[in-house]
Amino acid sequence: MLRTSLHLGLTSFGGPLAHLGHFERTYVRRLRWLSGEDYSALVALCQVLPGPSSSQVGFLIGLYRAGWSGALAAWLGFTLPSALLLYGCAVLSAHAQGPIALAVVHGLKLVAVAVVAQALWSMARRLCPDRSTAAVALAAAALLLLFGGERTQLAALAAGALGGILLCRHTSAVSAGPPLPVRRPVAWLAAALFALLLLALPLLSALCPHGYVALAEVFYRAGALVFGGGHVVLPLLRDALVPGGWISDDGFLTGYGLAQAMPGPLFTVAAYLGAANAWTHSPALAAAVAVVFIFLPGLLIAVAGVALWGSLARHAPVRAAMAGVNAAVVGILGAALYDPVWITAVRGAADAGVVGAALLLLASGKAPLVVVLLCAGCSVIRVLSA
Repeated sequence: MLRTSLHLGLTSFGGPLAHLGHFERTYVRRLRWLSGEDYSALVALCQVLPGPSSSQVGFLIGLYRAGWSGALAAWLGFTLPSALLLYGCAVLSAHAQGPIALAVVHGLKLVAVAVVAQALWSMARRLCPDRSTAAVALAAAALLLLFGGERTQLAALAAGALGGILLCRHTSAVSAGPPLPVRRPVAWLAAALFALLLLALPLLSALCPHGYVALAEVFYRAGALVFGGGHVVLPLLRDALVPGGWISDDGFLTGYGLAQAMPGPLFTVAAYLGAANAWTHSPALAAAVAVVFIFLPGLLIAVAGVALWGSLARHAPVRAAMAGVNAAVVGILGAALYDPVWITAVRGAADAGVVGAALLLLASGKAPLVVVLLCAGCSVIRVLSA
């Protein structure tokens, strides 16, 4: 399991949807470890739960194939390559100075604009298929643009759940997937630990606002509230880290842009943000804390979900609330595309043209690595020709 997932972690470029395609080719068609129907059920389940869907699917496949040690091996293999690469980038970026380095950083910000715009379009088509969900998304975006801030995001998610209950009652049920070795007591324990950490970490972090517990709380909360796709972690983390003085807007978007060039899950951007934060004395420890705690809530809720979702999803209000939350997530990402992503990165018509070319490449199926090279290269050429 570790060998297979490590290979996927080194070669799976392209974001969550592409990762799920790599998983299907490897686990279903090549290795035949589970059927296509069981795989589709796991994907459908993880897409309605908070957290990084591709990492959750890989974790559950490891659990199905080789028990709890297999689940841990699947997560480590898929996560470590990009986490180590981004940690190395954070350490090196502290020593990168001069106009060329600044031009590369600006190019990475343009990458973030293109990638978030494409993710927004893809998520809107999938999560806002009708007028009701589109209305929830627009209301969430308006709320964020008018008031901003981390608390407003939480309010938008809560309002999305309420709007879903009122407007999205015809959401279809989701299959619970293949039988996994998760008994109901273990599932309830995972759900209780998920909720306990979500409530306790903010109280503990108040004792030391810029310590490792506070850092863990920031990343745990972001991982617990990410619905709809890994790109949604951008507004959640940015509003927690930048105003709190952990990292600058430039540093945040640089890390996000670099993450697009890496294989494996987008959530490993936490390794960069943890190592590059302004308060840590041990970049390696901070990166490890950030990575573990951004993934932990999604893995806990996945363990709970495989055993409990079948009974919960029978209730139409639960499914409707999840549909409303996912629609609100589209609005949150749309607001983030404008502020901070667009207004921080795009300085004029030339930058807008580069973003447009990057979007065309992404739409044509080119790998994000190609887009990273394009944006960084154009930015460097403009500096050299000035």
